[in-house]
Amino acid sequence: MSLFKARDWWSTIVGEQEEFDQGCLCVADIDNSGNDKIIVGSYKGILRIYSPQPAKPGAALHPEELILELQLQDPILQVEVGKFVSGTELLHLAVLHARKLSVYAFSGTMGTVEHGNQYQLKLMYEHNFQRTACNFTFGGFGGVKGRDLICIQSMDGMLTFFEQESFAFGRFLPGCLLPGPLKYSSRTDSFITVSSSRQVENYKYQVLAIATDAESRQDSEQQKLGSGKRLTRDWMVNIGEQALDVCVVSFNQATSSILVLGERNLFCFKENGQLRFMKKLEYNPSCFLPYTSVLEGTINTLIGNHNNKLLIYQDVTLKWVAQLPHVPVSVHVANFQDLKGVVVTLSDGGHLQCSYLGTDPSFFQAPKVESRELDYDEMDTEMKELLKVIKEATKSQDILHKAEKADDLKVAVSVSPSLDVISQAADNTVDTAVPSISLKVTIWSRFAVQDVKLSVCVQSPLAVTQDQLHFAAIESGMSRSVTLSVFLKENFPPADLGGDAAVSYSTPTERNPEGVPRIVWCMFSLPLNLICQPIQPSKNAAHKITIDTNQPPVSLSSIFPDFLGESDDEQINVLGFKFLSGATVTLLASKTSSRYRIQCDQFEDLWLITKELIQRLEEYFVREEAKDFRCMFPGPLPLQEYFQLIDRHFELRINAEKYKELLSERAVQYRAIQRRLLTHFKDKTPTPLRNLDTLLDGTYRQLAALADAAEENQANLYQVFTRLKSGTHLFVQLIGLWQNLSPDEMTILKATFLPLMQDSQELGWEECVNAAVAQLLRTCLSKSSRDQTLSSTSQLSMPKDTNRLKKHITLLCDRLSKGGRLSLTTDGAQQEASISGCQTIPESELEERMKDSATDETSPDHKHIMQKSPKSGNLYHQFFKDRPQTVGCNIKISCQFHK
Repeated sequence: MSLFKARDWWSTIVGEQEEFDQGCLCVADIDNSGNDKIIVGSYKGILRIYSPQPAKPGAALHPEELILELQLQDPILQVEVGKFVSGTELLHLAVLHARKLSVYAFSGTMGTVEHGNQYQLKLMYEHNFQRTACNFTFGGFGGVKGRDLICIQSMDGMLTFFEQESFAFGRFLPGCLLPGPLKYSSRTDSFITVSSSRQVENYKYQVLAIATDAESRQDSEQQKLGSGKRLTRDWMVNIGEQALDVCVVSFNQATSSILVLGERNLFCFKENGQLRFMKKLEYNPSCFLPYTSVLEGTINTLIGNHNNKLLIYQDVTLKWVAQLPHVPVSVHVANFQDLKGVVVTLSDGGHLQCSYLGTDPSFFQAPKVESRELDYDEMDTEMKELLKVIKEATKSQDILHKAEKADDLKVAVSVSPSLDVISQAADNTVDTAVPSISLKVTIWSRFAVQDVKLSVCVQSPLAVTQDQLHFAAIESGMSRSVTLSVFLKENFPPADLGGDAAVSYSTPTERNPEGVPRIVWCMFSLPLNLICQPIQPSKNAAHKITIDTNQPPVSLSSIFPDFLGESDDEQINVLGFKFLSGATVTLLASKTSSRYRIQCDQFEDLWLITKELIQRLEEYFVREEAKDFRCMFPGPLPLQEYFQLIDRHFELRINAEKYKELLSERAVQYRAIQRRLLTHFKDKTPTPLRNLDTLLDGTYRQLAALADAAEENQANLYQVFTRLKSGTHLFVQLIGLWQNLSPDEMTILKATFLPLMQDSQELGWEECVNAAVAQLLRTCLSKSSRDQTLSSTSQLSMPKDTNRLKKHITLLCDRLSKGGRLSLTTDGAQQEASISGCQTIPESELEERMKDSATDETSPDHKHIMQKSPKSGNLYHQFFKDRPQTVGCNIKISCQFHK
């Protein structure tokens, strides 16, 4: 906020719910009385003229200050005052509408009664347009003295010239797409505008006058090929941004200059287009006005911005900043009675203010401080008492505010027990019919809350018919319910069937009437039959896993009753599941042993059925009140199948980088060809194109093909990353069953292998998982306490290959098989590691074994060496040449090893 505020001399609100813009404000001596008047026109077509009188701050507007208010038929785009009527040099008012220009004479009659003076407008003449007008400028075109000619710019870039009451001629600006600000320079007799190409262009009036008439843009284009004078620019400067306004100034102490206010910069040019200076602005400007020259060779400029500030620059030096109560869209300097240099500002909402710069004098004097000697014994006693109070307060209550036991707002999600009769699936790419299931979200509020926003999120490629809803307010004790539908949107299964619903709301308080933001959320789970359906089991499959239990075998009809179909057999030991994407999964239950086998042709598709089997078995034995139920995985771990998923994902990431480089190269080539063609077209002497047009077309086709290929690769990467998450979930679950990991250990393992919800080229899955696994190997699963103190500051970046990652994952599984356990500690205490049944292998010896194995012709490269028995603690290894890279992590992990 600015230290100083603009001092309010006079202000008012113009109209109600009216809009204003840059050209809607004009300050001039319209009645030729010697004092300025404020002329305001709105987009509602209301014209007002004010004669401000000094008043006390906060006083209401006096009726006699609004000397004229007139309702016109059309919106007012711009108002200007000049010598627009022939035969007189008195000032007249020009009002620009979309389809006409009206010139009025303003006159007043001295009042003889207490009602005051009377003012009126008299229409002198009008000019109707065939094209929609944008803005206009005026001046003594061609060196005319004592009168002002008018130039109107239309929305299609045509300049129409009027010699007061009569039409002169019209010209189209070459290459105009959208109109820009337009100003006239009397010294050079030229027009300055900023085109849609972000170029400041200068056109001589004589060149515009002698050019051939053009009734349409096509006629203007034909002038380039046929006879007649061609309309050319006098000079042109590229500023690289759109312009908000242009001003041409000429002061006694400064040379004539052209100032252009851009979106982020202020430019000052000489009359010949040479840049005098440029000021980079650290804010978004809204308007500006060069108003005087104090020092020789300098220009003072007022700039308003969207931060409600008015800044004064002397060339590029900031001299003053004043705070305004609104964002100005137009600024002028006026002279009222004996007060000169009043700053007049207008906002887009109609806040009109006359202010001056300065400060009010301060008569405050700081009182003298009484000096007294310090009693250190008394201070020490007071300090001890305060520490005692603080200690008792920290014992009785927490420092952080505890949330209430009952939340102000509760959210609950109920999933329909059956699929929708009429599917609500829309815009999906699945080849078969896609079912949907309904969700009922209920929001109940204990107190009145406002600005309630509901967000429902499911795992991709699942989708919700409407994922976000907004409620303005919910009354106390009331509830709101909404029903949504979830369906499969793309042709591959999700990695998880869970979802969550989050509600953000605001609770008003005495200190904060707008409300304190809070969030509540709940989780829900979708049924398996949303994405798959029963099918005839398949005997053969490429991938198989076996789950053991410590309880008697259970018939599949008891745990999967919703997938039985029309079969009446209660003792079913085999079921078939077919995903909507086409994959088939077969589940077999042993009749004699407590084993269950899941098999499928794709490794990652085993996950959802495996998860559902374990979950339903746990629920079944809880109902049977069986104690100590546990699922087990005998091994071996499917490392090779998991690594194939990792390689496929990494290959697509490499392809994405290659497409990005190729697109960059072709884009550079395309721009270079465009520059060569532009040089040929600008040359006045035609020269052969030398097949540049053919080369441009071929490069464009290559760009389009590369873009399509990159888009297809990105879609494949998105699908493969979802499959990688499914495979990772399955791999982590198998490790937990294999080594009987606790829930806390499973949380650590999931955080290690599933750090990202979304994959990107800047931060990918491989580097994140590699860093996390390396941190576990260096800390929790290290072989000595000395290794736990090692740290690394390596930055995460895309690796060259996946060899190091796969080696780290294999080493992690090996150390877990030897008794390693994961645990988090808050005090950072380190515990010694002792692995039962085997000796600790020094790091140097392990590296030597890797090197010997890599050089041995008989040792398998990138293959598994099978272990003996899982109970013996040895795991098959996968050897690689690269040395493991250690990466830093922000958590402290220690481990315990059990015999």
